Order: sequence, then structure tokens, then C-alpha cells
Amino acid sequence: MNEEKINKARALYYAMFSRCFVFTTDNSRYFELIDFIDILKENPLDRMSAKALEDIRALIKSDSNVAFMSEYDDIFHSPETKNIRTTASYWDENVESGKKRVQMKNFLGKTKIRRDAKTYFDYEDSIGFIFTVMSELSDLIANGDAQYKNTSHCIFEEILNEFIDDFSRELYEHESADIFKHVVIILKSFVEFERIYLEVSAPPARQRTVKQEMSEEEITQEEHDRRERNRVLRESGPKKEQDSCSVEVASDVEVDI
Repeated sequence: MNEEKINKARALYYAMFSRCFVFTTDNSRYFELIDFIDILKENPLDRMSAKALEDIRALIKSDSNVAFMSEYDDIFHSPETKNIRTTASYWDENVESGKKRVQMKNFLGKTKIRRDAKTYFDYEDSIGFIFTVMSELSDLIANGDAQYKNTSHCIFEEILNEFIDDFSRELYEHESADIFKHVVIILKSFVEFERIYLEVSAPPARQRTVKQEMSEEEITQEEHDRRERNRVLRESGPKKEQDSCSVEVASDVEVDI
């Protein structure tokens, strides 16, 4: 199992999701999103992801972010539609700044990564910031900084994994979701890979399930194939030794990114 290549790929996926979920007026990040999609289209995780990447590329323009940003605003900021909440604390406690934010700040305190509060206004446990951090950590791990493996694992297990399914479900079903509906399909496949690669179980599912554009039989077979590929991938390497995710509660961490 080539850990460097796997972590480089993980960093790329997390970077793409970061560009999808972090609001910015910096147009260069939109063009980076297009570049990431074009790269990932060549080596998708599975058939569903391949189609979703092609569909996104057909919907977004290479020279304008108007369609993407308009949909983003309708989903996350518009007073005329239901806004999807983006913090882990909200999905955990129904508050915007809660225990998950404290956990995330403590995990950040163990890394070199900081949030620039002057330019980035969302909390540390917002989904876009989590994706950004996970991309940075995956890249550091790929480049030999093995000390970040445990922190990366813990952020996924203790923060992202706990709410990503519910968040994805609401996003997929949002009335304004078009581009983001396809983003969710890719995210679902990637999260499944992460759970297998990091050996993390999914949290208990709700009764209802995310609507899909494919038949249940096709979805089941696709997930079966993906799990089998990744089981072989996981078992071809040494068993991971996972340290505890517990951290001492630190004083406020000044975060800049």
C-alpha cells in the first residue's frame, strides 16, 4: 500500500471539498476547484463519482463563478430558502459554537495550522474549515510528517464523521441544490473510503435515507465493489496503531489560516 500516494489523493479530495464549502471573494479558489475536478475526473473513486464529476464540470463554467456562487448563496445564505447549517456543533447540540468547536480548536493546537480570523469568519468546526485542515494534514503526512496521522484520524472520527451523513442528506435534498447534489455524491463515496481507510465506523443512521438518482440495486452493487476494493487496499498494509483522541482542554487557541 503506497501511503504517500493515498495521502496525496486524500489531500486533493479534501482540497476540492474545501473549495466547495468555504465562501470567499478570491476567484482563484474557484479556478482551483475547476482544476481539481479536471484532475479527479481522470481517476474517480467509482462509477457514481465519475458521473458526478462530469455533471459538475458540465454545470460550472471555466471563466465565470456566477452559477456556482448563486447556488451557494441560495443554499447557505439566502433568506428566501432554508439555509443548511455548516458547523459540527450545530449538528451535535443545535448551537453554532459548542463542544465540537472546542474539540476542533484543541486538535488544531497540536498542529501548525491556524485560522486567519481577519479573513475567515466561520468557526473552527465549520465544514469548509474542517476540509481545509484535513487537506493540509493529509499533505503533511504524505510528505513525511507522520506525527499528524493521529490528529487527522481524530478530526475525522470525532468531528467530521459524526455529522457528515446528516449534513449531506439535507444538502442533497435542498430545493436549490443542483451542482451541490453532485458534490454530495462524490462526498458520499469519499467518506466511505475514509471510513474504510481510517477504520472508523459510521454513526447510527437516521430512518430516512438520501435520495439517489440511480436504482437501489445499482447503488448497492457500487458500494459493494467500492468496499471490496478498499478492504483489499486496507488489508494489504500493516494494521494502524491508533492513539487516543483525547486531549487536554487548552486555553483559547489563536487560529490563523
